[in-house]
Amino acid sequence: MGATVVMDSGGEVLRRTRGVKPLDYALLGRWIGHMSEGQFRHPAIMDAVPVRYERLLGWAAHYSIGTGFVLVLVAVHPRWLERPTIIPALITGIGTIVAPWFVMQPAFGLGIAAAKTPTPTIARARSLRTHTIYGLGIWVAANILRHLRS
Repeated sequence: MGATVVMDSGGEVLRRTRGVKPLDYALLGRWIGHMSEGQFRHPAIMDAVPVRYERLLGWAAHYSIGTGFVLVLVAVHPRWLERPTIIPALITGIGTIVAPWFVMQPAFGLGIAAAKTPTPTIARARSLRTHTIYGLGIWVAANILRHLRS
């Protein structure tokens, strides 16, 4: 969860200093909420009918997914937490770009890697920046955890 906190903190800094709006996690919750009705893709998620508690659902999913990716890193490299290094953390963080580019954005109606957005290159760069910050967050959080355990 610490890595996701770092990612969200980085997003908040960018919002305040550059006016870059982060993803509204209510849209993630809306997408997940519609899955129970069998709808997994939307022409435009912004136009989909809101679901009850979508913001809460979206934030819970965001943190669960972020935690899950780190659990995969630790499952693949079980001793990494004993001595966290930055390269596996960055590879994991940047590797998670697959989820928004090839799953979420197409399902939201934005196309593969935001191809249907007005400025796909900017959207892709922002996603890459966010997931790089997440990778740094994995490393930071693992080191904090390591020092707290010692």
